Amino acid sequence: MVVVMNQVKKEVFVWLNSVVIGLNLCPFSARPTNENRVRFQVSQSINEEDLSAELIHEMELLDKTPAAVIETTLFIIPNSLQDFFDYTQFLNWAQAQLKRHGWFGVYQLASFHPNYCFAGAEVEDDENLTNRAPYPIVHIIREESLEKALEYYEDVEEIPERNKARVEGLTEEQKLKLFPYLFNVKK
Repeated sequence: MVVVMNQVKKEVFVWLNSVVIGLNLCPFSARPTNENRVRFQVSQSINEEDLSAELIHEMELLDKTPAAVIETTLFIIPNSLQDFFDYTQFLNWAQAQLKRHGWFGVYQLASFHPNYCFAGAEVEDDENLTNRAPYPIVHIIREESLEKALEYYEDVEEIPERNKARVEGLTEEQKLKLFPYLFNVKK
């Protein structure tokens, strides 16, 4: 399994650097990535009960670890939740855990999935590319760090529209290069 885990981490690392950072979809992601403060945790679980325990463990780990060591965690789920509806149900459960464990206002969860589809969007709409990743991912973000980053970034509320325009402006060739996992194309 180590080879598979390493391959999954590599694919997510490439996606993070080429899509999220490369297209500047998240202006706050480059610094912690460049400083090796992003934890890539690959789950080997195949059922939601084990996934749930692992996700809680990741937030407990962040509780014990300073942001200077681990700023954020990408909790990667390669063996489960391939159906987007199932993923959103798991995400709803995860959001409830923030409140249950006293993490509401401490952590924020961002979601990425190969079949991500925004509410009100059509499945084939390019805007969905902003949140399409090679695997289902729950991104655990420290609220305190996000608040600090927001102090230095103007027009934060415009980020979603800029991101939508950015991915809608990609050529078919660029989409194939950046999202090969969506088109069964190898880089």
